[in-house]
Amino acid sequence: MKFQGVKIAGTGSYVPEKVLTNEDLSEIVDTSDEWIFTRTGIKERHIAADDQFTSDLSSEAAKEALENAGIKAEDLQLIIVATLSPDKTFPNTASLVQNKIGAPNAACFSMEAGCTGFVYGLEVGAGMIASGLYKNALIIGAEKLSSVVDWTDRTTCVLFGDGAGAAILTATDVENNKYLGSDLGSNGEQHDILHIPGGGCAVPFSQEAKDQKLLTLQMNGKEVFKHAVNGMSVSAKKALDQSGLSIDEIDWVVAHQANVRIINAVGQKVGVPTEKVYINVDRFGNTSAASVPIAFNEMRQKGLLKRGQKILFVAFGGGLTWGASVVEY
Repeated sequence: MKFQGVKIAGTGSYVPEKVLTNEDLSEIVDTSDEWIFTRTGIKERHIAADDQFTSDLSSEAAKEALENAGIKAEDLQLIIVATLSPDKTFPNTASLVQNKIGAPNAACFSMEAGCTGFVYGLEVGAGMIASGLYKNALIIGAEKLSSVVDWTDRTTCVLFGDGAGAAILTATDVENNKYLGSDLGSNGEQHDILHIPGGGCAVPFSQEAKDQKLLTLQMNGKEVFKHAVNGMSVSAKKALDQSGLSIDEIDWVVAHQANVRIINAVGQKVGVPTEKVYINVDRFGNTSAASVPIAFNEMRQKGLLKRGQKILFVAFGGGLTWGASVVEY
């Protein structure tokens, strides 16, 4: 077994066709475009069709990433899907994606780290390739959050959207390693400030649980804001330290697209100029585990990414979880 370097060989993303604007939401709950935008920076989000599931969104993002990387699906050795809104309790969503994209030779599993899921997935995938056991991996962050949102709660339903993003990791020489540093963290003591109370073995699916709205997302917004800014800032600095780079050497920061005020606050704490922080939350809302890879792929599509640039990924989510990765594109 020979240790290997890791690089990002390709990216992809997919969002559903239907767009739900703030004006549309004002017809569903007591809210307005001004109320939503001034507090979150969100103008619209994409919503999946009733017969469109997380595995479907994932598969479309995966196909673009494979094409961009120049890799055939049958050559994939590993598929990881990060999601909090899986198609089913089991089997895992990654196995469903394997079937839909035609990748029979890939080992498959899903992971749940909330909105930090893609960053966690990168760490796991990069580690498995670096070990020498795998040559390539497909990492996906995907969500159909519209299926777990309480559409009568204006404090949460205005925030979230559906979509998927993907990255292909491949092996390279150790001397050419592009995965430069990372930091992951969690605080289970604060598990209940951002969670879905029901649906697991502690509170099983039932009509009573549904009536009590225990099967939909619940959030303490003020507490989440505070922990998110602190967690992402600290994690970003630790990942930078591990990489041996300063924030001035970073070309782009791709943060979890939860709320523009959170993103700006993290940028200020880390000391990165606003022009280096990519933001698309205004058009997609919070897509949880999908937000970082959707933003990253959009940057590639727009021609903003150049090989050799240094990228800082940073995210925060339920768990609580947080994490950051530094890569050379």
